[in-house]
Amino acid sequence: MYKLLGSLKSYLKWQDIQTDNAVFRLHNSFTTVLLLTCSLIITATQYVGQPISCIVNGIPPHVVNTFCWIHSTFTMPDAFNRQVGREVAHPGVANDFNDKDARKYYTYYQWVCFVLFFQAMACYTPKFLWNKFEGGLMRMIVMGLNITICTNEEKEAKRDALLDYLIKHVKRHKLYAIRYWACEVLCFINIVLQMYLMNRFFDGEFISYGTNIMGLSDVPQEQRMDPMVYVFPRVTKCIFHKYGAGGSLQTHDSLCILPLNIVNEKTYVFIWFWYWILLVLLVGLMIFRACIIFMPKFRPRLLNARNRMIPMETCRTLSRRLDIGDWWLIYMLGRNLDPVIYKEVMGEFAKQVEPAKNDRNK
Repeated sequence: MYKLLGSLKSYLKWQDIQTDNAVFRLHNSFTTVLLLTCSLIITATQYVGQPISCIVNGIPPHVVNTFCWIHSTFTMPDAFNRQVGREVAHPGVANDFNDKDARKYYTYYQWVCFVLFFQAMACYTPKFLWNKFEGGLMRMIVMGLNITICTNEEKEAKRDALLDYLIKHVKRHKLYAIRYWACEVLCFINIVLQMYLMNRFFDGEFISYGTNIMGLSDVPQEQRMDPMVYVFPRVTKCIFHKYGAGGSLQTHDSLCILPLNIVNEKTYVFIWFWYWILLVLLVGLMIFRACIIFMPKFRPRLLNARNRMIPMETCRTLSRRLDIGDWWLIYMLGRNLDPVIYKEVMGEFAKQVEPAKNDRNK
């Protein structure tokens, strides 16, 4: 298990060249590692430990355990509101289980480890697509100028090559920016869709899962009903039928303990809080991107905030003369270049694009 979890650290390694932002990485890298870790832990608990243990008389325990694990178990939802130890033996476990319509069957705990794995793959998809779209462009044009340990001649040659690229490829980076923003939108869609599907997966209990847990603090101790037990019951019922010696049909009522659900309930408490935090961050990111796209006057301030050494007039010139794709490229360059080199390149680039525009107006 330690080796399996240790192999995930490669997803969290620091990127010397950054082509995305922190929220994008939280969605793609951190959330992927989080979900894969949860999937591995639950898989180990499920297949190495004993996920179910049933109590029944007259039948070998391993037979009932296998049957109840495969065919699912059930509780009586109205029994969750009864007093444990007096009216019912355990939360959701009552004797009046003959009414089949009143039963609530639980099958999803068998699929949790697989669902978490596919969720992790869905979270990694935007990063995979963006790496394919980006194609190493940023690393190619930075040429190691994020690290200034080189001779002055080499530094000047790389700086001139970078400036030459920017001048010759003006108005050719709009698709670069659109593809990245599309991947960010895909992150937002992914989280919303996953929360919706998880809510369906847990029979409508996921959306309010965390708020119900937080609401326990306002309920008197004797009136509390743990929402985690309702979603992931620890003790359930299972009915096993078999033929007796005379050929008559026999019904065996078994009480099943699900230790795996202790892990499941804690896992999804953390996932619930993390997904809501991530959703808020992504909504804020969408608003921020809308401001960049639809409010051009906002761009010079962002460019100046990236590097305070660049005069505001230079930032205004670049934001005014460049289209949104070129502006986004130089904005991301500010995250990857040495600040002094970035200031020099932007100053010279502003001088180059200004007369070019004037000449076209003559």
